[in-house]
Amino acid sequence: MINRDRLKDLFLSLCAIDSPALREKDIVAWTKDYLQAHGLEVHEDNAGAKIGGNANNLIVWLRGTLTDAPKIFLSAHFDTVEPTADLKIIEDGGVIRSSGNTILGADDYAGMAPAIEAVLSLKESGVPHGDVCLLLSVAEEIGLKGADAMEIYDLGLDFGYVLDTGPPVGSYVTKTAYHDKMDVTITGKPAHAGKDPEKGINAIQVLAEAVHGMSLGRIDPETTANIGLVEGGTAVNVVCPFVSVRAEARSTNLEVLENQIAHMRTRFEEAAKKWGATVEIEYRRHYSAYQIDENSPVVALGLKAAQNLGLNAFTRTTLGGSDANVFNAKGLPSIVMATGMEKIHTHEEFVTEADLIKTAELALEVFREAANHTIDRTGSGRITLR
Repeated sequence: MINRDRLKDLFLSLCAIDSPALREKDIVAWTKDYLQAHGLEVHEDNAGAKIGGNANNLIVWLRGTLTDAPKIFLSAHFDTVEPTADLKIIEDGGVIRSSGNTILGADDYAGMAPAIEAVLSLKESGVPHGDVCLLLSVAEEIGLKGADAMEIYDLGLDFGYVLDTGPPVGSYVTKTAYHDKMDVTITGKPAHAGKDPEKGINAIQVLAEAVHGMSLGRIDPETTANIGLVEGGTAVNVVCPFVSVRAEARSTNLEVLENQIAHMRTRFEEAAKKWGATVEIEYRRHYSAYQIDENSPVVALGLKAAQNLGLNAFTRTTLGGSDANVFNAKGLPSIVMATGMEKIHTHEEFVTEADLIKTAELALEVFREAANHTIDRTGSGRITLR
């Protein structure tokens, strides 16, 4: 049974520790002490040195007695999208939010606290279970860096769940998008804006030409494109000599994504040619998509656990990324489990106590359901009732 008071206290404690990406040292140390004090086996890797941060990932084990049960994991990330120094938490009618001065940090402590509580409740229950693991990562919000640095190949895990999306609890993300990024530099020619403007080439004007007619926003139901950052110029009285642009595109369909990137590239190149400017484009895949079959063990077990609790169990698609994208790319089947976090990445972010409890109960039920199965590790991954 979930310890509701402990769960809430844990969530509030996590939120209270400032932990922006690459600066998670304090919260990792606090969490490591907390987990060890509750009798869990905790390993700390060297991710910080790999990614230029001051903290590492934690890999946490609760060893089981059912050796032929699936070895499953729950995952969440330590970092928040912005600092939460001086966070003031407001509790009102079962809703937990910040006072509005910062984000709350429900992304991802509304996933981490229930995941930890589920493991502790399983440990205290004394019921037979297989090995369960927590993969707690750093630097997720700036490119899934912690998960990418995490060495998971020798852990012997079968599959797992990343608690890192919003409600309804009971739903799972089984299909996500490819995410590509473009860094574009347009170089024009400076000139005095009052004396000799005709001698210059205005990089902002080139950018305007490129964007005019460029397909941006919602391209189709599962494809988006955006220009998010623009920087450039030297002074108001100088024809703008350069502009730096950061853009992205996402799609569940790789061919559609590549066509969109080619379209954006063409618009920049044609605009530069028209105005006599030059353009440099750096393109990279930020992360790859995943699509997990509905009949796979990770999906089937997750849906069954939700149904056991009477939740509306279903799968869905998102264009956002998570550590599940990295784990799947490394060959570890993973899907995202919904939590109660709402209005994430804003100062209006909140979570209800009811959804925290519901998420923890679902995570615990996943462990219990896994104990009812055996898994064929010869290559098929087939699970059967015990």
